[in-house]
Amino acid sequence: MSEALQELGHQIEAKRPDCVLSWDIAQGELNVDVKASNIAGLMEFLRTDRACKFSTLVDITAVDYPERTKRFDVVYHLLSMYQNQRIRLRVAVREEDMVPSIVDVHPCANWFEREVFDMFGILFTGHPDLRRLLTDYGFRGHPLRKDFPTTGYTEVRYDEAQKRVVYEPVKLVQEYRQFDFMSPWEGADYILPGDEKEGAQ
Repeated sequence: MSEALQELGHQIEAKRPDCVLSWDIAQGELNVDVKASNIAGLMEFLRTDRACKFSTLVDITAVDYPERTKRFDVVYHLLSMYQNQRIRLRVAVREEDMVPSIVDVHPCANWFEREVFDMFGILFTGHPDLRRLLTDYGFRGHPLRKDFPTTGYTEVRYDEAQKRVVYEPVKLVQEYRQFDFMSPWEGADYILPGDEKEGAQ
């Protein structure tokens, strides 16, 4: 399998040197670093080329590296059922960069790109309907960024007096910020149902 992936990596680099920055094999999968401006063209090539036939877009996600200049990696996972191979494409972008949408090549990228926009704040140019997918319309921030607070910025509750949902700033009392990192099972002085049978044998 590794030899086949090596051969595939060389073929893609030779046929599309305008797109491929570098490539390697890790965890039994081919990883290709791609220029953001050429991602749609490479996707089309990988889908139609006879040696590739990566017709299935499995997922699009991102990874946040706040210490880097190019903060995000937008990651595409593709599957070729014809060749029985997988490939991972990575596009490194700065926080203000925009990535071309691949909806015209893979229509299923529509919701994947919306999710990446919602969770990371990465913009996709040419997307037909780029809006939040998992969070509310008034949501502030992008939850999968490493600098997003684990408690969030607002909390939502139903107010019985106002008969509507209200948004309020998060208010945590200090006791909820203290963690002893102890397992809930350690130091327990009770017996869980079924544990009494252990001593009876």
